[in-house]
Amino acid sequence: MNKLLKVGFDMDGVILYNPIRFVRPIAKLLKPLKSFFLKQKSESFYFPNSKIEQFLFYLLHKTSFRPDFALKDIRKLVENKQIEAYIVTGRYSFLKKDYENWLRKINSDLIFENCYQNKNDLQPNEFKEKMIKKLNLDIYVEDNWDIVQKLKSSPERSRRIKVFWITNFLDKNIPYKYKYNNLKEVLQNLPEFE
Repeated sequence: MNKLLKVGFDMDGVILYNPIRFVRPIAKLLKPLKSFFLKQKSESFYFPNSKIEQFLFYLLHKTSFRPDFALKDIRKLVENKQIEAYIVTGRYSFLKKDYENWLRKINSDLIFENCYQNKNDLQPNEFKEKMIKKLNLDIYVEDNWDIVQKLKSSPERSRRIKVFWITNFLDKNIPYKYKYNNLKEVLQNLPEFE
């Protein structure tokens, strides 16, 4: 009997298609300026404190404007008892309403075992590390290279977990074993780990 894979999926850029994911490498180049202008550690992810910053962050998340076409394939894998699927998103607490709206739109209760949002506003990678460990995931699918790097080098990784990365055209030359162009490609490569 095949092992039921426990697979976690990020929301924005993975479950929800986001065409501007390619902006991340450009933003990364500007990261050294962040600590100076925003008085924030350069290695941390930005947290919007003011209402205007939160509104702008909300608008930025509106670029995740539709479910990825491969969502139906996740549902098939779940129905065929090939995977147990979870959403683990680093979305901060002030995005709760939009997060819950998306869960309804995609009928998450028919696909995912459970869905988890970063309600305590931890750094996104810290929240994901915590949930990967708590859920005992075999695979986590992420589109943010910074988070992939943090997850694969985390001291919390006491067991073997594969972090699958959905790349973009600006990052495609970064060498990484579990690098894929889209969610469909990720799902086509899951059976290798039965």
